[in-house]
Amino acid sequence: MQNLIAHPQGIYALDSGYGRPMLAAIHIIVHKGHAAVVDTGSNASVPRVLSALAHLGIVPEAVDWVLLTHIHLDHAGAAGSLMCALPNARLVVHQRGARHMADPARLWEGTAAVYGAEKAFELYGRLVPVEASRIVAATDGLEIDLAGRRLRMLDTPGHARHHICIWDETSRSFFTGDTFGLSYREFDVDGRAFIMPTTTPTQFDPAAMHASIDRMLSFEPRSMYLTHFSRVTEVERLAGDLHRLIDTMVAVAKAARGDGVARHVEILAGLEQIVREETARQSWALSEDDALELLRVDLELNAQGLGEWLDAQRERAGGLVSA
Repeated sequence: MQNLIAHPQGIYALDSGYGRPMLAAIHIIVHKGHAAVVDTGSNASVPRVLSALAHLGIVPEAVDWVLLTHIHLDHAGAAGSLMCALPNARLVVHQRGARHMADPARLWEGTAAVYGAEKAFELYGRLVPVEASRIVAATDGLEIDLAGRRLRMLDTPGHARHHICIWDETSRSFFTGDTFGLSYREFDVDGRAFIMPTTTPTQFDPAAMHASIDRMLSFEPRSMYLTHFSRVTEVERLAGDLHRLIDTMVAVAKAARGDGVARHVEILAGLEQIVREETARQSWALSEDDALELLRVDLELNAQGLGEWLDAQRERAGGLVSA
């Protein structure tokens, strides 16, 4: 089936169709005739998921779980619609995100604030609530069973406070959402992947992201399954790059002057310079211009997130001073 990639241990990556090819993956774990879906893409992704399940010989009634790494809508926008099509599935989501799946009004408002209402609707469509009785609020260490296959939820803040990563004991791999960054396949050089942190609005926390990465490394994973985009190995090398780039991006943000648009432009220029430096460091076949174009949206969102992190730091410091 086109847009479906087979990985070891019954794991499949489906191109969600979001944005451009190989931008966002929906992962399907198949085990003993049952399945779990990890992240859902947008509403437009639902037909793709159902077609992929049919291709894999999985009837909708045999999907036991829909697992959301977090509730940003490129990961969770189709959760309600997909749950309508999977009658026996339960939805697992971080305990901070559970109420937003049952009543997505505030989630929609936050998304519209980032993208604008018209663009948000174009990207994600109408959000469908999930019945509260079908939602499992994931606490740290929660384990679920997929036909005898154990999946464990870890609380992994840094990208967002409502983020979990999912440990699959069978493949010794994590499904990492955005906590372990993004790694687009266009940047691969002879199978060697590149990775970049995602500091998007509104809950970026560099210290928490460092800690979440190190916590996952303690499991000695063989691979990571990223939403953007799918499987990477050489986990320790990539983790080292993530740590380095988190610190570099934070330094860029701290060095930016002023406020508002002027500061945002300066942060964005600093992030673009990081990409130029990585072009040489990573020996990409891509030109600097091509690399910047592929990362254009991510860099814009990263700059926004870094700006909001700076503002939060200032507010926190101001509160301490006034106290």
